[in-house]
Amino acid sequence: MSTLSVLPMSVSPREDAIQLYKAFKGFGSDDAAIIGILAHRDATQRAYIQQEYKTMYSEDILKRLCSELSGKLETAVLLWMPDPAGRDAKILRESLSPGFINLEAVTEIIFSRTSAQLQTLKQLYHSACGTYLEHDIELQTSEDHQKILLAWVSKPRYEGMEVDREMAAKDAKALYKAGEKKLGTDEKVFVKIFSERSGAHLIAIKTCYHDMYGGSLKKAIKKETSGLFEKALLTILQCAENPAKYFAKVLYKSMQGLGTDDTTLMRVIVTRTEIDMQYIKAEYYKKYKKSLNDAVHSETSGHYRSFLLSLLGPNH
Repeated sequence: MSTLSVLPMSVSPREDAIQLYKAFKGFGSDDAAIIGILAHRDATQRAYIQQEYKTMYSEDILKRLCSELSGKLETAVLLWMPDPAGRDAKILRESLSPGFINLEAVTEIIFSRTSAQLQTLKQLYHSACGTYLEHDIELQTSEDHQKILLAWVSKPRYEGMEVDREMAAKDAKALYKAGEKKLGTDEKVFVKIFSERSGAHLIAIKTCYHDMYGGSLKKAIKKETSGLFEKALLTILQCAENPAKYFAKVLYKSMQGLGTDDTTLMRVIVTRTEIDMQYIKAEYYKKYKKSLNDAVHSETSGHYRSFLLSLLGPNH
């Protein structure tokens, strides 16, 4: 469920473009007016605004936003403007660029997306970057983390809810034999099962694992694997089970400790606003006894804060 409080379609993209042009005029931009428009338009409306602005003013609105805004607000607004698949491609490209490597972001984006979403993303990545996503993954990752990333982006997975219980029990047994039962870990088995099975099937494996061996699959992963490979497996499992709970935790961690991890904070808010932010907010409150809006309010400031809070919607 989206948190985006989209204004009625009676507001035309042309009118939005005119108002944005006005907000850019003069000395310094009217950031509040820019936020008031863009934070309340869905992906389709934002695409129309970009077209209208180009037609009317012979200028790319993204370039204009770049020159008018600054700091975290600029980064967040520019991340918000593309459609979801284009945005994912942009995040991955940046996160796989030498000097800016962010493999946690790569892990989060790739393993929380469906097979169908990844196919679109890969096409956009190739047309925008002139290189294949798989190629960049090979360049910037290593070992088992690399193997599961490549398997996950290349293998189509069934996305439905039907589960073969017998097969789930076999998979649970295979994982037990490859992990807790033996000395050392057979990572190949984990890569194969986690990259080829549907979300519903993985949840069934988790249940079978507990029923058959009395322990949790999550604990087994933590015991048998480490680093980014462990993070990948846990992300797959948690997103199969409850993506909102997973993202609530990512957001919580981004605001813990000294300073705020703004890169993660804005990435998750911007990428989930039009998908399941209402659920994430509910999970956040349930687990941390504080509203996500209040947490963001206390960790951010200025127009950057206003923009993120506009995306989050009312504080329930």
